[in-house]
Amino acid sequence: MLRLGKREFGPHEPVIMAIVNRTPDSFYDQGATFLDEPALTRVEQAVAEGAAIIDIGGVKAGPGEEVTAEEEARRTVGFVAEVRRRFPDVVISVDTWRAEVGEAACEAGADLLNDAWGGVDPRLAKVAARYGAGLVCTHAGGARPRTRPHRVTYDDVMADILGVTLGLAERALALGVPRESVLIDPGHDFGKNTRHSLEATRRLGEMVATGWPVLVSVSNKDFVGESLDRPLKERLIGTLATTVVSAWLGARVYRVHEVTETRQVLDMVASITGHRVPAVARRGLA
Repeated sequence: MLRLGKREFGPHEPVIMAIVNRTPDSFYDQGATFLDEPALTRVEQAVAEGAAIIDIGGVKAGPGEEVTAEEEARRTVGFVAEVRRRFPDVVISVDTWRAEVGEAACEAGADLLNDAWGGVDPRLAKVAARYGAGLVCTHAGGARPRTRPHRVTYDDVMADILGVTLGLAERALALGVPRESVLIDPGHDFGKNTRHSLEATRRLGEMVATGWPVLVSVSNKDFVGESLDRPLKERLIGTLATTVVSAWLGARVYRVHEVTETRQVLDMVASITGHRVPAVARRGLA
């Protein structure tokens, strides 16, 4: 069972997490949802298209201008409160590695803390425990926040992923984070080159086999672009292909930019695996 906020998700129910960046320099949308009204419109659209989780971030993952904790909180906390007011049943996630931002976000109504930098601030898990919030435990290869990998190597990338994420998950559990609200994430592109991210995808079943729900964040990332030699705005097909493989191997939560397309491919995989009946079944019956 996966429980986040007011929502419970069954063992074969794929969950879409829609990305809403409150940054002026996000890598994909270049600040399209930095202002409140476009961001709220994005939330409304994502929920209508089938997103169960809204992931709100105030600092882009890559290098750029410094964003202080105070500025990150200014960009996200009030917005969390407004999304909570307008969408009382949606699961609200905040993408942050900072405990002080996570605490303010939980006070404002966040249900999940998406720690994409792998526990670099160990206090964040304590915040999640104190508020009964969920926690995403991510492998980032020991990278510092907002840095790009440089000649990173692993003897066995999946063994490293499992060691880190399972350690973070068990620590969160020991601190009091509800077990049904802890997820693990292989951290595609974080502390990894393209071959590492491809191997992590290929071996995702090893993470699923641990019993912890697996979140994948592959949407339009560099490993997709490098695999196909496609620029940022031409990575949707590669992203969806990766999503299908991840779904087939048992991932539970999908952090995405394109909700409608992701919903369709996840529904199709679920129908093929027999966990979802076709929406219409007329062929051969007339």
